[in-house]
Amino acid sequence: MASNARLDHRNPLVFDTHELGRRPGALQRLTREIDAPKDLGIQGVIGVPEGAPLELGLRLESVMEGVLVTGTARAQAKGECVRCLEPLELALEADFQEMFSYPDADERGRVKTAEPDDDAEDDEDRLFIEDGMFDLEPVLRDAVVLALPMQPVCQDDCLGLCSACGARLTDDPDHHHDAVDIRWAALQGLAGSLEDGEKDEMSGAEAEAGVDEKQEK
Repeated sequence: MASNARLDHRNPLVFDTHELGRRPGALQRLTREIDAPKDLGIQGVIGVPEGAPLELGLRLESVMEGVLVTGTARAQAKGECVRCLEPLELALEADFQEMFSYPDADERGRVKTAEPDDDAEDDEDRLFIEDGMFDLEPVLRDAVVLALPMQPVCQDDCLGLCSACGARLTDDPDHHHDAVDIRWAALQGLAGSLEDGEKDEMSGAEAEAGVDEKQEK
């Protein structure tokens, strides 16, 4: 998609293509280590912390319609296990490839001669080179989200938490609670009441028997 704001060459995710020129087949390889931008990942689940080291390896190839960018991003992502809620960390490696088009070329690499509005809908889904530069951030964000797990776990066989007390089951696989079937709970309560009544009757009968014995004596 096109952007109205001019790109800032000081932004570490903005890259210059002037060295390539418009010579189809020209190649340029770049490596760059930057501080990760804010909110890089799946918000509230897992992501690369803001300011964490982020390594980029890029291959820029000049083609008729623009510059084809192929690359890999590497970093350490942090999050929380969805089963036991323990903090976790995993190595992230996100691959991506994107075409950044020249603003005066169509999708076939031909110089545009039609009215600008004719291709407005197509341009919405395309990324463009502006003043010889392109912004990698939207491509990077999409690649990182696709590379991260939607439901991260600390280990594949994590047992999660006890639903009764919240204990981490992986630390104590034999952990359990003696549960009462709710279908029998009412009957057990009734049985307890009957037992208490029987005990009271027996106590009363024993007391009466004791009184009778005393009177006979």
